[in-house]
Amino acid sequence: MTGHVYWIYELEIKAGAYDKFAALKDEMIAATKADEPGTLNYEWSVSEDRTICHVLERFENSEAALAHMGNFGKKFAGRFLEVLTPKAMRLYGHPSDAVMNTLARVGAVRMPPIGGFSR
Repeated sequence: MTGHVYWIYELEIKAGAYDKFAALKDEMIAATKADEPGTLNYEWSVSEDRTICHVLERFENSEAALAHMGNFGKKFAGRFLEVLTPKAMRLYGHPSDAVMNTLARVGAVRMPPIGGFSR
């Protein structure tokens, strides 16, 4: 098994906020790609009716996840919550206590690995 940390975040897009959401998403993707080499996956998906968004985020390790969360808090958290309502977060891999404690604030549910492999 790897030391990777990853999660799937489910969010509701607020009524009438899709255009603001889409612009913010693009800005967040560009910033994460440019500034966070420890972010391995950062993939956004949206339901066909544009009301639900899923974000898959995978990090090299807990330190990279914490760096991402710090950047998010400083740059995007306020605007993010203006257009999105958090619904659920599932946390996978081998997160440190610091990652667990930080994500506990958003109700993250840890799903400990019990088998399989990662290439």
